[in-house]
Amino acid sequence: PTAVPAPAATVTGDSREYLVFYTPGARTRALRAVTEAGGTVLSTEPRLGYVIATGPGDRFAEHLAADASVAGVSSDRRIGAATARPARPAGAAPAGALLPDGGALHRQAAEPLATRQWDMKMIGATAAGSHATVPGDRRVLVGVIDTGVDGRHPDIAPNFDRGRSRNFVTDRPTDPTGAELDGPCEFSGCKDPADWDDDGHGTHVASTIASPVNGLGVAGVAPRVTLVNLRAGQDSGLFFLKPSLDALTYAADTGIDVVNMSYYVDPWLFNCAANPADSKAERLEQRGVITGMQRALDYARARGVTLVGALGNGATDLGRPRTDTTSPDHPADAARVRKIDNSCLSVPAESEGVISVSAVGPGGQKAYYSDYGIEQTDLSAPGGDEYGGGGGYDVTRTVLAAAPEHVLRARGAIARDGRPADPGVVRDCRNGACAYYQYLAGTSMAAPHATGVAALLVSRFGVPEPSGTGGLTMPPAEVERLLYASATARACPSPRAHVYRYEGRKETHTCEGKKSRNGFYGRGVVDAARAATVPRG
Repeated sequence: PTAVPAPAATVTGDSREYLVFYTPGARTRALRAVTEAGGTVLSTEPRLGYVIATGPGDRFAEHLAADASVAGVSSDRRIGAATARPARPAGAAPAGALLPDGGALHRQAAEPLATRQWDMKMIGATAAGSHATVPGDRRVLVGVIDTGVDGRHPDIAPNFDRGRSRNFVTDRPTDPTGAELDGPCEFSGCKDPADWDDDGHGTHVASTIASPVNGLGVAGVAPRVTLVNLRAGQDSGLFFLKPSLDALTYAADTGIDVVNMSYYVDPWLFNCAANPADSKAERLEQRGVITGMQRALDYARARGVTLVGALGNGATDLGRPRTDTTSPDHPADAARVRKIDNSCLSVPAESEGVISVSAVGPGGQKAYYSDYGIEQTDLSAPGGDEYGGGGGYDVTRTVLAAAPEHVLRARGAIARDGRPADPGVVRDCRNGACAYYQYLAGTSMAAPHATGVAALLVSRFGVPEPSGTGGLTMPPAEVERLLYASATARACPSPRAHVYRYEGRKETHTCEGKKSRNGFYGRGVVDAARAATVPRG
C-alpha cells in the first residue's frame, strides 16, 4: 500500500487532533470546555487524564488555555527524535577499521566480537565478569521504547518476546507538506510487525541490553533477560506523543520491569511552560508535553517500571540553557531563536522519576556531544566518542551492536556478496549464517548499558509478580538506589573546564560537583560487575 491515514495534526481544513490534559477531578469540566471551544471529543484516557479531541487549530488551543480545568494541550504530531549520532562523518573511512568477519583473534573470546566491545569491558559485563555470575533472569522483562526491534536478528531472537511486543505507530510515507517522512510502506495498512525495525536505532539499543551469549557476534549487558519491543518511533526516527504515552501505559499494565527511552521529546527541544517569547497556544502545547509525559512516567513507575533515559546529544549544560535555535521543528521552517532558562525542560531526560544517563568514550571522559548538568545527570555509561582518544577520528571508539540486515542493505552498507561496504559495519558468521552489526555513538548508546545493569539488579533481587504471571518485580526506587550504589564514582576532570576538539571545532564544558555526584558523570559510571555483587541491605 502507498497511502496512510492523514496525520492527526492535519485532519481536515484547519482542524487538528489534540490531546487535552485535564486537571485532577476536572474531566467533566474539560469535556465541556472542548465543546465550548468548538471542538469534538473523540475519546478519553482516564489512566493518564486526557481527552482526544479535534478542534480548529491554534484558536481552539488558546480558548482552552483560559479554562482552569485544562492542564495542557498538545497536538498529536512529531514530538521526538532518537538520540544517536552517525557512526562516521561523510567521507571518513579510516584505514584498517574494517574487519568484516571478526577475524581469528576475536573468535578466541567468549563471543566472536567481544574484543571490539570496549564498552562491556569498561563496565565489567564480560565472560569473566558479570556474565559468569549474574547473566540475568528470563523472567525479567525489558521494554525498548524506540523505533522497533529486529526480533528476527540471530543475535536478538533468542531473547525476544514477540507475543508481548507491540507496535504503537503507523508508518507515514510523507509529512503534511508532501515531503518524504517514513518512505513507502512495506506491510499491509502501513503497520509494521512487532518484530521489525526500519531504522536500526532500536535494534542497536536492544542488542546492547540483551544480545545473548550464543557463539555469534556480541553479548549484551544482561544476556539472559527478555526483550520486549514497545515501538513508539517512526521509521524516520521521529516520535509522536500518543504512541509514547501508549508505550508507557502498556509497559505498566503488562509487567515490564525496566524501560529504555533513548529519545527526546519535541517539537520543542526545550519545553517551557511560561516563556513570554511563545504564544499562548505554544505555551499550552509545551505544558501538554511536560504534563502528559510526566503522567505516563508516573503511571509506569507506580506499577513497578524502572525508567531509564538518554540525557541528550546537544553538548549542553542542561542546568544553564540560554538559547534554543531549533524549535519548533514542525512544521518546516518554523524554528526561531528563543531565549530560555532552567525552567525549560528537556523531556523525558529532565522528567521526574527518570534515571538520565550521560555518555562517556573509551577513555572514560564525558563524550564531546553529551549533554550534562549537576541537576540532570544521574549516571554515566559508555556511549562512544570517535574523537576522544587522540590520533583523529576512529569509528571503533563508538559502540558496536546488532543491526537489521535489510536496513544496512538499503543504505548500501553491504555489498552484493554480503561483505560490509562501510567501515562502520561488521559481519559475523556461524554455520553458514551471517549477522550484521554497526558502530553508533550517542547517549542513546549509553542509556541501554544502564538499563541492562538495572535488569541484572531485578534478576538478583526481584520477587515473583503477585499476579502469578511468572515474572519478577522490584520497586523502581530500590533499583535506582542500587544502580547508584554499584556505580563507579568518577571525579570531574582537572581542570574542571574541559576542552573538546572535534571536526575543526573547540568547545569548553565545565563540570560541577564532587566525585560522589557531578554534572559530567552523576553518581558514576554504571558497573555490571559491582551490580552482580552489591548487597541489598
